[in-house]
This record gives sequence, C-alpha cells and structure tokens, in this order.
Amino acid sequence: MTLAMERAQQICQMGLAHARGRKLKPVAIAVLDARGAVRAVLVDDGCSIRRAEIAIAKANAALATGETTRSLAAKPPHFLAGIAHIVGGMVPTPGGIFITAPDGTIIGAVGVSGEASDIDEEIALAGIA
Repeated sequence: MTLAMERAQQICQMGLAHARGRKLKPVAIAVLDARGAVRAVLVDDGCSIRRAEIAIAKANAALATGETTRSLAAKPPHFLAGIAHIVGGMVPTPGGIFITAPDGTIIGAVGVSGEASDIDEEIALAGIA
C-alpha cells in the first residue's frame, strides 16, 4: 500500500485545523512516504522560518531509524549524534510519527514543528486520526 498524495494533504490539513482549533502557535506539517519522499507540506501563516525543514527532518528521523522521534529523544546524546551524522537531515525530538496501513505496515511518516515538541506530536496524531 502506498501513501496517496490526497491522504498526505489531508493529514496536513487536519493537523493544521487541530492546531488552529486549539489556538496553538503556527506550525509546519510535513508528510513523507515510506521511501522518504515528501508528499505534502503545509506551513501556517505566521510560522517562523525553517519550520518546514524541521518538520521534514522529524518525519525523516522516524523513517530512517524505524522509531518515533519520541523514542529517539530518549536515546543517549552520543547515539543521536552518530545517527544524525550518518543519516543527516534528522531531528530526534517528539513530533515525528509513523503513518500505517490497516495491517500495520509503515507507509509514511508525519513531522510537525512550531510548538513544544509534545504538542507537535499531538498535532501529528490529530492529523493522522
């Protein structure tokens, strides 16, 4: 199963609607497919610069390591430094989670940046739900 562009856009739109509904800070939301290709990105009005790149890097971190960024954030700093050096373009803080097919297969990842990391993760989950 692949991640359709329409589904990727919907995840971004729903995540953004969740953030706006809670009157959170402006965020960027990025969706990557299982091979790491960017399928959709939305950046809210007033979002600080480079947030889209950070959102992409959170999704990339999850895909590259097979772990959510919440799980990665708990790893020792020397481990993260080594992985970041090898993988590149990776932000291991909460806000990068998997998108799965009904059978549990990972078909992509979503990354969110702009709020506190725990809230970024909440927005990502809301976008997927």
